Amino acid sequence: MRASPSQAQDLGLPAIYLHLLAELLHRLNVDDQALLLRVGLDPARLQSTELRVSQSQASEFVTRAIIESGEPGLGIMLAQEMKLPLHGALGTAVMSSGNLGEALDLVSRYLMLRAPHLRVHHKQEGDRVVFRLVCDIDLGPLQGFILDAMLFGCVTMGTQLLGSPLQGAEIRRQGNEPAYFQRFRQQIAAPVNYQCREDAFVLPRSALDAPIRFSDEQLAATSRAQCEEALQQLTEEAGFGCRVRRVIETSHPFPPKLAQVASTLFVSERTLKRRLQEESCSFQQLVDEVRLQRAGELLENTAMNLSQIADALGYADAANFTRAFKRWTGVSPSQYRNQQKQNAAEPAQVPAPALERRAVSL
Repeated sequence: MRASPSQAQDLGLPAIYLHLLAELLHRLNVDDQALLLRVGLDPARLQSTELRVSQSQASEFVTRAIIESGEPGLGIMLAQEMKLPLHGALGTAVMSSGNLGEALDLVSRYLMLRAPHLRVHHKQEGDRVVFRLVCDIDLGPLQGFILDAMLFGCVTMGTQLLGSPLQGAEIRRQGNEPAYFQRFRQQIAAPVNYQCREDAFVLPRSALDAPIRFSDEQLAATSRAQCEEALQQLTEEAGFGCRVRRVIETSHPFPPKLAQVASTLFVSERTLKRRLQEESCSFQQLVDEVRLQRAGELLENTAMNLSQIADALGYADAANFTRAFKRWTGVSPSQYRNQQKQNAAEPAQVPAPALERRAVSL
């Protein structure tokens, strides 16, 4: 029995996928920036393979994207845009695998990192192997979109890995063939069959031995270890505080009001405060943690002055930002920036103040 969305853990969706979808919408003459802002997402924060967007915001964005573009086949279009490096450590691990079988095993094991509620089940079917995708919960409009992106993305991924289309591959989909699919059929390098009992990617067993053209044993080992670490971190960060932080990290305007975050997570403000308190946390603490991280990024990687940074972080003026930053790190923003520049030039001589060194109370 599948869990309901309210019972399931919201592990978020990688922000980079929504960034790619926004680029698709732009090419379809949809105002992607305005659409992102309407669902409370900061377009500038989505170009990351590390940040994740809450499931509720991702679902709302996808739903509005389909309606405003008039294109129900956006999942297939996204699959065609997917390049393996955009999948983070998992993409690197897959690219550096020895053969296609090893690559698919990695996708099966670490799929949660990219599509949290999908699971892969293997089975033998004569001389073929069936990789069946199963969703733990009903994701609503997001479900069909994700299944399209994942299954048709397997065909795209196979071509990238081998340098030529997968021979003998097949895609199986449950339900009737949607009317929009005819427009895409010729673009997909594998037969697609609807009215099947499962959503699956099927390959000849012999294809699993096909060598990957980017194979690198050392890189494969390193990236697999990164996937394992990321998976452990993701499952450990399944608490309510992590869900709140994900919304804060990608919100527009920043910092978001408590009411905005509570609405996004479908809880009352009182419930949000209580659940954070149960985890020995507070909303303001999470906001300040994200502010501190962003402050470090802006001071290190941009030429923005302190007034501009203060405005980006939601402070009334540079003086308020400077006081907060010094309270967190023990140094002023200007000192931090100067020390980072010196550290880059003479890394062995000038230690940089660690952003992890926070005050007892943020």
